[in-house]
Amino acid sequence: MMPEDARRWRVVEETLRQVLGSFAYEEIHLPLLEFTELFSRGIGEATDIVAKEMYSLEDRDGTSMTLRPEGTAGCARALQQAGLLFNQTQRVFYTGPMFRYERPQKGRYRQFDQIGAEVFGLIGPDVDAELLALSWNFWQALGIESHVTLELNTLGSAQCRAGYRRALVDYLTPQVKALDEDSQRRLSSNPLRILDSKSAQTQEILENAPSLSDFIDAASRKHFARLCELLEQLGIGFTHDPRLVRGLDYYTHTVFEWVTAELGAQGTICAGGRYDGLVELIGGKSTPGAGFALGLERVILLTENHGHLAEQDFSAATDVYCCVLNATDQGWAMTVAANVRQARPSLRVRVHAGGGKLKNQLRRADLSGASWALIIGEDEVANNQVTVKWLRDDTPQRMVAIPALTELLK
Repeated sequence: MMPEDARRWRVVEETLRQVLGSFAYEEIHLPLLEFTELFSRGIGEATDIVAKEMYSLEDRDGTSMTLRPEGTAGCARALQQAGLLFNQTQRVFYTGPMFRYERPQKGRYRQFDQIGAEVFGLIGPDVDAELLALSWNFWQALGIESHVTLELNTLGSAQCRAGYRRALVDYLTPQVKALDEDSQRRLSSNPLRILDSKSAQTQEILENAPSLSDFIDAASRKHFARLCELLEQLGIGFTHDPRLVRGLDYYTHTVFEWVTAELGAQGTICAGGRYDGLVELIGGKSTPGAGFALGLERVILLTENHGHLAEQDFSAATDVYCCVLNATDQGWAMTVAANVRQARPSLRVRVHAGGGKLKNQLRRADLSGASWALIIGEDEVANNQVTVKWLRDDTPQRMVAIPALTELLK
């Protein structure tokens, strides 16, 4: 990620952090390395992530460690280990890189960054609605809300999901040879993922498959109906997709994806749901949980052409460029720059280094994207002034006393 990309990244991430703060979510920092067992137990050994995509290694005593492929399991482990889950509620978020062995392409990388938000200790659909409202506020803050849509489903309880899994396997087993290669492999390990198959032939076979909705119990239906009602009250539109299952074993009840048609095959920019059994899977006491994670790379790609940042120029690295005509005045120039930074912390001030003629220094000032060049020579130092040159408009340059300088740079 080069400097111009990093500048856009910083603006997007800071915007999302502000939204998280407005919902009173608190930040947690997670390690990059976790015990491999955490993911095999929490995510599920049969999932694609654990079976094919993790970067694992043995440390010196032979213990298997893994670079985190996602954040939810590690977040649950950290809070459980700190004694912050049982009979308590937590609303937290985290940011940082994740690692999966993927086929690299635009919007899909082997190292990618996520922002995740997780809630523990609350079991009702009101929390599901809060998380969806939080993510909806992300898109509004970035101005991309018209370019994303929400897809929503319920998996019911773990018992509902298990019953549907058996029925789906019974239906597909006689037709296994007609399924695509990935679906044949998943039939014995993770059959619900077959519903996400991109194979037209597999999707044709699924047309007459048992429906997950037929296995959802009354309590789960009530939970989902209340969630839909809350979303309607909040004015958040959604589509009920009965085949949306997500790829991780820990999900129960609500699952959702925010998708866009603007990024081609990498259309999911944020996804999540409930995982009421996860804490138990990793050795803790029964604790309900829900959350989501968004892919920062994909969100940033979307902001390049849409939203509030689409027309913003991120090429400029500098606001004020100090040109120094004499090496003996370098310290004085650095003091002027320090005063500007202190008075106007938002300004990016660069002092020229390496000497050279004024013409060359002004050329570097222009290339830096600066709006102003401050020219500092013998006369300026003698009179406690600087010459201000406007680089982006036709304002005539003029000498300004140092005390008045920061008022001028607006």
